[in-house]
Amino acid sequence: MILAIDVGGTKMAAGLVAGDGTVALSARVPTPQGADASTLWKTLVELIEPLSEGVEGVGVGCGGPMAWPDGEVSPLNMPGWRGFPLRARLAERFPGLPVRLHNDAICLAVAEHWKGAGQGADMLGMVVSTGVGGGLILDGRLINGGTGNAGHIGHVVVEPDGGPRCGCGGHGCLEAIARGPALTAWALEQGWAPRNPESGTYDEDRAVTARALAADARAGDPVAVRAMRRAGRALGIAIASATHLCDLDLVTIGGGLSQAGEPLFGPLDEALREHARVEFARRVKVMPASLGQEAGLIGAAALILAGGSYWTERR
Repeated sequence: MILAIDVGGTKMAAGLVAGDGTVALSARVPTPQGADASTLWKTLVELIEPLSEGVEGVGVGCGGPMAWPDGEVSPLNMPGWRGFPLRARLAERFPGLPVRLHNDAICLAVAEHWKGAGQGADMLGMVVSTGVGGGLILDGRLINGGTGNAGHIGHVVVEPDGGPRCGCGGHGCLEAIARGPALTAWALEQGWAPRNPESGTYDEDRAVTARALAADARAGDPVAVRAMRRAGRALGIAIASATHLCDLDLVTIGGGLSQAGEPLFGPLDEALREHARVEFARRVKVMPASLGQEAGLIGAAALILAGGSYWTERR
């Protein structure tokens, strides 16, 4: 069994993954908000301790940025870890075992290629959630790039003139438009208020989330529909650019917005077909990721179990 770990800003998950990619056992805990480095590490250790006996390797997906492949992590939504030597700490705890760590969005892409919707495809696996990230698999191998960040489609520019400022410091990045918090903020500015799903009336106490926005779009709320159309078109333009560059067969989209349905995927497909005009690019297919909540663990385990395709050691 492989101990697989998925570290994010809202939750930490761990599981035992068999050689065929089956998650035999898993557990998760909330990520302590505002915690310092030692508290975050202690929380992770307490999570993995019951799963640690007899494992043959450790695979980890963690939010970035990070120094890869050394595994020093500085997740944007976990300020307590800045340059935290996560891979080295885990290697100390599991002496003699392989410990491999990559970006969590890359692990999700790897999972879809290994055991999900992207098997056998040249693909981009995307995550559209609190951020927008991705992983690129071509000719059966994960493409890392010089720093391990190849496939990071979130910072493809889709609105160069007057687009919103991105957290990276630029303007008009896909992430600045399509990530969940930016999307709900835009909708609120346009007058959106979440509806009660039973009565259909506005509900001030309902959580302001991208999931609620997507539900209201499916129910026909005009501002929510416009918000989803804005995000969908931005995604379609970015995917068209990536497809022309990388000759993709498939793009999978995971994360919270992947469940939005037609209000997102309709405008996405429209923009994609409008911009992917070169003949070879027209064949690309876009679909929701298929592996659900366990994808991060499956992809992390694949760094060990299918390392020939998904791991490159550098010194």
